[in-house]
Amino acid sequence: MTTNFGLSRTLRRTGSFPSARTVRIVILGQGAVGKTALAVRFITKRFIGDYDPTLETIYRHEVTMGGDAVNFEILDTAGQEEDALLIEEKIKWADGFVIVYSVTDRCSFDEVMRLCFLVNHIHTAGSRRNCPEPPPMIIVANKKDLEFDRMVSVQDGESLRRSLKLPLHEVSVRDGWEETAGVFQALYADIVQQMDSSPPSFRRRAVSRLMEKIPRIHSNSALGSTGRSFSFSSFRDLLPD
Repeated sequence: MTTNFGLSRTLRRTGSFPSARTVRIVILGQGAVGKTALAVRFITKRFIGDYDPTLETIYRHEVTMGGDAVNFEILDTAGQEEDALLIEEKIKWADGFVIVYSVTDRCSFDEVMRLCFLVNHIHTAGSRRNCPEPPPMIIVANKKDLEFDRMVSVQDGESLRRSLKLPLHEVSVRDGWEETAGVFQALYADIVQQMDSSPPSFRRRAVSRLMEKIPRIHSNSALGSTGRSFSFSSFRDLLPD
């Protein structure tokens, strides 16, 4: 269910892109499914398994992808119950969505259907009225390396994929970077296709005051200045007081 896109040749970190295309991605899913690990693995190529589950951050990450200069803004959500207005603002903010579950957690798998419905409902009712297509979404089944703890089978995932008519990537964020990067490259391709076919008024939306309150980390500058990985301790050093 995963695809190798030749990422070592097409995806690399570079300097600041003054004319880069900006894409906004929200990662959704229950707690402890690996949302933060997924984002950090993509950005740093490192796996870090220990995070504060309540910490919510927008990562800014600039890369060259398939010859395009891309400025990713990736919102890593906490995966906890929250105010309905805030979750609505997060969904309206995004251009695309990664919905994550763990193959070791049946409850997180059952939550995927609700999250996909919520994303579609909010965009249909509001921000995407000028766009007839549903928002780009990818389902990620994480922790496939924990085979002996598996509670969601490959067949279960395939049934969900067919039911929702969405792409599904079963990955191990712990074991590999290319699978993780492939998720973001595939979603980026879907986002670009929709952006290019959408009216200009849809292509860039304003950022609400609620979204502005979420801490932001620029991955390139943080890595360049500190040389540290994105562990929980280094998050604390980078966040504003």
